[in-house]
Amino acid sequence: YSTREELKITFILKDGSQKTYEVCEGETILDIAQGHNLDMEGACGGSCACSTCHVIVDPDYYDALPEPEDDENDMLDLAYGLTETSRLGCQIKMSKDIDGIRVDSFPSVSRSASLNINMSKIK
Repeated sequence: YSTREELKITFILKDGSQKTYEVCEGETILDIAQGHNLDMEGACGGSCACSTCHVIVDPDYYDALPEPEDDENDMLDLAYGLTETSRLGCQIKMSKDIDGIRVDSFPSVSRSASLNINMSKIK
């Protein structure tokens, strides 16, 4: 038996549905998303050099996260659809403090952009 406790994370998906996974302490949100084939890019490989893993954290959990580093804040400034509780998925490591965290992995601006693309194909 593993002595590592299972933590839970819920992703809000593109269609608005939710998926909950059991994960291990220390895994990043980006690693979890990619490990479960969720559509999270992480173009820089999780080195905090882009904003493609931008997530919006449920406000109930945001304050339990460590403060973002300067590097992360610089990248967040470039993120699409930035909100008060935006973070980079590669910088959030799972811990007991945030067990049960919910994140929107498709911030609304990209969601509306993809909807527009789909609508244009219909016409």
